[in-house]
This record gives sequence, structure tokens and C-alpha cells, in this order.
Amino acid sequence: MRAFAVSAGSTALSELELPTPTPTPQGTEVLLRVTHSGVCHTDTHLRAGYYDLGRRGKLRLVDRGIPYPMTMGHEVVGVVEAAGPEADGVEAGRTRLVYPWIGCGECAACLDGRENACPKGRNLGVARPGGYADHILVPHPRYLLGIGDLDPSWAATLACSGLTAYAAANKVLPLPPEAPVVVIGVGGVGLTAVATLHALGHRAICAVDREEANLAVAAELGASLAVPAGSGDLAADVLAATGQPVAAVIDFVNNEQTASAAFEVIVKGGRMVQVGLFGGEVTIPTALLALKMVTIQGSFVGTLTELHEVVELAQQGRVPRIPVIDGKLSLDGVTDSLDRLAAAGVAGRIVLKGE
Repeated sequence: MRAFAVSAGSTALSELELPTPTPTPQGTEVLLRVTHSGVCHTDTHLRAGYYDLGRRGKLRLVDRGIPYPMTMGHEVVGVVEAAGPEADGVEAGRTRLVYPWIGCGECAACLDGRENACPKGRNLGVARPGGYADHILVPHPRYLLGIGDLDPSWAATLACSGLTAYAAANKVLPLPPEAPVVVIGVGGVGLTAVATLHALGHRAICAVDREEANLAVAAELGASLAVPAGSGDLAADVLAATGQPVAAVIDFVNNEQTASAAFEVIVKGGRMVQVGLFGGEVTIPTALLALKMVTIQGSFVGTLTELHEVVELAQQGRVPRIPVIDGKLSLDGVTDSLDRLAAAGVAGRIVLKGE
């Protein structure tokens, strides 16, 4: 099979010809032919090989034991081709969405159904080969979800973009519908968050982004206010737009500037949910952290149960689909898509289609 992988110490992707994996003779593995693979901004960090920790330097993925060359791609829809003898309920030819945030299966987080919080995660597209390939091997059929009549291109985005947005929204809701919630960074995931908040009944949604095109799409998906970033005083701009401190901020950028602004605009007792991986660090006055009673919470994708809930909402028509941009699952297609994301010029989600 073909796989499009990045090597350690390089940002260039290569096309590899590898043996097509097969499910183990005694096991639960399932092999799918990849038909759709979404392109996530996280992959730009994986391609670079590190996360920016500000003064602490770089968190290098090789130092975390991540194997290279890495076949990325964690938003995958595919067709079942083969399964191990213990993979109950799996039928060849069925189209399935893959839940990629797989844990060790033994720790407290995994046993509690929070595999995305596993300290020894085996995430597909990171620690295990992902969907930038002709085939993907999934360790158990419980990680496969039916999508019904959903467009498979959009369904693929639900595994990360949709799930991440839904899990982040759940961390700030319930709130009074008119309590201002700020969404910073309305690219693919941020747009999904705006749509999700609106679908769950929230009405005061302030979208923040550098790109006017993204803000326009956010308004179509339910944002009631739009704040262009880049003036140099994001906190002042947000407060001018909302007219009051805000109940919550969901930050899909999460760098020094946006996190600092989020703390400045939050109301007493409010909540900051930090999602983005753009990196850096933020300094917060400890006295104000106590006096304002602010909750700061990190959010990383979501649980398998939450993905089932997202798919159900989508099937009910309660989540408006974000713009999906078609691409080709090829070396040029993966490379060009990641380049576009790194340049912050994508209003929606690129989804690569296999042959």
C-alpha cells in the first residue's frame, strides 16, 4: 500500500510503498481501505516534530517515544476489508468512521471511558499509522462508527474537528443563552465550535479570527458578533464588542496573546477552555486568578462516547456542516494541504479522497 509519511528531523513528506497490514489471526483488529482523510492543524505540529513550550523550549515528539517515519491523518472514513476472528459485528464492505484517540486500555482513564486522557496513548495518526495512506488498521471494532446517510467527507471531520468542538462546548455549557461566549480562532475546528454552540441553544457567540472570510462563515453558522484579530489589543476589542466581561472563552489558538486576552476578558467565576496548540506561555497574576475565581481547563479532543453523541447530532441535522474542501489523497495532496493550513488560509476543512 501507499503511505505518505514524514521522517524525523524533516518536514518533507515521502511516499512509501509498504506491505498492506493484515489483522492478526487471533485478535480484534479491523482493516479498512481509506476513502476520506481530513487534514487537521495538529498535523502541522506533528510535521514540524515538536510543540512550542515557550521558555521551556520545545517538546520534541521523538523524545516522547513517537515513532518515525510517521503516517499522520486522524480524521478517517474507510470501508471494512478484513477483520480478525474476535472482531465481532464487523461486516466487509461497510463504511465506517474511525475513532482514533486510543489508549492503553488498562489505566484509570481508559477504564473510565476517557481514552483521550490516557498517558500512554496509542493514537492513530500519531503513535500508530494513520489515514494518510491507502489502508488503516484499527485495533478493535468498538472504535468504528456507522455514519448512515452523512456525507463521508464531512463525517470524517467529526473524528477530530467535530469531537474537539463538542467536547470543548460541553466544558462551558450550560450557560444562559445570552451569556457571551468567545470562540478564538474560527478555522475548521473553531467554526465547528460556533455551529455546535448554536445547535445546543447558545445565542451570544463572539467569533475572533484574523481572516475576514472565516468570520463571515462563522456568522452564517451562528456567531452573533465578530472581532477581527490583529489590532494589538485583543482584550479591548472583545470587550468593546460584547459590552461586558464574558462568561467563557474557548481558545483554538492558545498562544501567549490569545490566552492572555482570554484571562483579561473573563467574568468573575468564568471559564477558559484552552484547546489550540500554537504554543508559547502565559503569565497570570496569581492573586487575580483567585479573586476572579477563574477556571482554566485544557481540552484535548474527546471521548468515544462523545463522538457517538456528535454523530447522532449530525444525523439529526442539528449541527450545520462546515465548509469542506476536497483534496486528493496523494503525496502532493497531503503536502499542499498542510502547507495551506500552516499559512492559515483555509476557511473550513480540507478532506482528502482516496482512489
